[in-house]
Amino acid sequence: MNKLNYQKELDKIIDEVQKSDTTVPRVLLHSCCAPCSSYVLEYLTQYFELGVLYYNPNISPREEYEKRVDELKRLMESMPLKNKAELIQGRYEPYEFYDAVRGLEECREGGERCFICYELRLREAAVMAKKLGYDYFTTTLTISPLKNAEKINEIGECIAKEYGVAFLPSDFKKKNGYKRSVELSKEYDLYRQDFCGCVYSLKNKI
Repeated sequence: MNKLNYQKELDKIIDEVQKSDTTVPRVLLHSCCAPCSSYVLEYLTQYFELGVLYYNPNISPREEYEKRVDELKRLMESMPLKNKAELIQGRYEPYEFYDAVRGLEECREGGERCFICYELRLREAAVMAKKLGYDYFTTTLTISPLKNAEKINEIGECIAKEYGVAFLPSDFKKKNGYKRSVELSKEYDLYRQDFCGCVYSLKNKI
């Protein structure tokens, strides 16, 4: 079975947006950090208005969490964007992550524990998107070469059906997206962390 090309699926939606004379659609974008958000902001704001949701209870310690959200704020204040992008800072409740992954502490990086973490954050994005009246929700996570874009999209589609709000498919690393995020990180002198965010990814790094 051929894998679905999520970038092509996004291209189809963008083509329809460009053909439409209606108002600019609104997307709630879950953001994991400024470097991953840089290209996605540049790209998506050409076609959509964005709410940028920073909800990452997996990130530890608190100082790391705060550093990442401060960098995201600085980036959004500095980047010239075609359409509006508004930061929405979610709550920081690390127990939500620890409760969700209990029993999976020793799983390999990129495995089942990470899939649950994707779901936790995408679910919050779907809830907020429905509450605030966004047309779509999506995440920056697919820009990383280390993340499973197919799994992220599968989870997003399942949650979309559950909450009745559309999921915007993506594989943001395509079209040199990851390369562009590295360039933008250098241009804006962004802090690029060397671990995903949770204590288990930090342990694997060490």
